[in-house]
Amino acid sequence: MTGRLRAPTGRYGGKSAAQRQAERRRRFLDAALQLFGDTPGYRATTVAALSDTAGLSTRQFYEEFRTLEDVLAALHLQVNAWAEDAVRTAAEGTRDLPLPERAAAIFRAYAADVTADPRRVRITFVEIIGVSPRLEEQRLARRARWVDLICAEARSAAARGEAAPRDYRLGATAFIGGVNGLLHDYSAGWVDATLDEVVEELVRQLLALLRPPGWSPTARRPGGVGRIRTAPNHTP
Repeated sequence: MTGRLRAPTGRYGGKSAAQRQAERRRRFLDAALQLFGDTPGYRATTVAALSDTAGLSTRQFYEEFRTLEDVLAALHLQVNAWAEDAVRTAAEGTRDLPLPERAAAIFRAYAADVTADPRRVRITFVEIIGVSPRLEEQRLARRARWVDLICAEARSAAARGEAAPRDYRLGATAFIGGVNGLLHDYSAGWVDATLDEVVEELVRQLLALLRPPGWSPTARRPGGVGRIRTAPNHTP
């Protein structure tokens, strides 16, 4: 099949064609979260099974998607978008907090969102792996987006005098790998720790990245003019 079937147009049952299409798409993604994220998993799911779980027909499936891989790709992006929304909301609400408290709030929001539903963890860290070059590119691109977010936060912290000024991309990439691995293992029951303990460990690692040995924070003067050092700076 070279493309999707054409979806019907016009209003039906008080809903526009666009509204009906959005509802069908949501139902397919909800069904995919259930089947891909639990049993039987992406590789053992068929179009017929997904359509049946969504309460829709296979014809309606092909009006929305070309393949099951398209569904997995959309679901992977959706799960990441939910987590990013949680992170940005936490970041917006903690702008005036010191870096340690702000980092803790942001990572608590991320971890709580990702681990609230084990199916999201499986989609993010398991089912997406090794499917195709296309999805591997998407996975790496989405991870790069998280790296960009951390680098942006680090630059802002450095501008406030709360973090060392340097290029954080390599360190942020390594940190994201640790986050993914630890949260996967926690969700799989392989880590003997509470979620709060997991978040505390991640925050400690992040602060160690932002504040290397020998560097001390600075603080802005009242009114935002200039900076004053809160401790001697021993950076060579």
